[in-house]
Amino acid sequence: MAATDALAEQTEAIRSFNRFYTRQIGVLDEGLLASPYTLTQARVLFELGTRKSATAAEIGEVLGLDAGYLSRIVQHFIAQTLIARAPSSQDGRQWVLSLTPAGRKAFRSLDRASHELTASNLSRLSAARRERLLASMKDVQQLLSSAEHTPQVVIRTHRVGDIGWAIERHGRLYADEFGLNEEFEALVATLFAQFATRHDPARERCWIAEADGERVGCVFVVRHAENPDTAQLRCLLVDPKGRGLGVGKRLVDECIAFAKSAGYAKMMLWTNDVLVSARRIYQAAGFSLASQERHHSFGHDMVGQVWTLTF
Repeated sequence: MAATDALAEQTEAIRSFNRFYTRQIGVLDEGLLASPYTLTQARVLFELGTRKSATAAEIGEVLGLDAGYLSRIVQHFIAQTLIARAPSSQDGRQWVLSLTPAGRKAFRSLDRASHELTASNLSRLSAARRERLLASMKDVQQLLSSAEHTPQVVIRTHRVGDIGWAIERHGRLYADEFGLNEEFEALVATLFAQFATRHDPARERCWIAEADGERVGCVFVVRHAENPDTAQLRCLLVDPKGRGLGVGKRLVDECIAFAKSAGYAKMMLWTNDVLVSARRIYQAAGFSLASQERHHSFGHDMVGQVWTLTF
């Protein structure tokens, strides 16, 4: 499919969702949530209801409203004694707006109705589906936000649920991006299972990277089976959601720092030459290519590589 055709199809998919969701939350009703207010009027009440006061310019900026349109809404609410207006003590050209007692009553009624409608819609979903919905909505908000957002990345040791996640993400991503078959997922599952059931916490450890609380990467270190003075780095993975944030570098740095503190003299890892991004991280961290060998695995002819780092 051509890029222009794909964009057109995606555009129509979003428009279809918009039509569905506006019906779902009652935006098209004559009065929002069975109230006498339009959606825009309700948003003005909400912005004033969640703060003590604000200037008209501040409300207009938050909602992206034309000054003339906002002025008509404010004048309408003043006439209904829902909003009080006073000159700003800091800027005589600005008016400070606040809700009157009647305005606060109207705001609380709208806020309660909105909460009840949303809770009603969520109550029809299972707990798992609610979590899935909220995660998807968070993704949409971040992707469409006009402001630059740099997620906060945290590296932590693994806990319950992380091993299963790591196996699933390895299987899915390597199938999608490199076409590896189920043999690869089976290998990863075996390696993680061995770590989970019999690792030595003093000399072996697993780390998970999170971005804004969501898992986006993993790696673990074990003692080499034949060389007890050598640490082996295994299963480095960075989810697409975590790429560009320095997650891979931080995970590898964590492995190296741990291996040094645990008393290892050397660190090694096995990878394949198709994993270009990972190899760049290893090289930047000081690893050197020790050997490589052709093999047929995971449904493909590949070149396996051993990289080493001496402390």
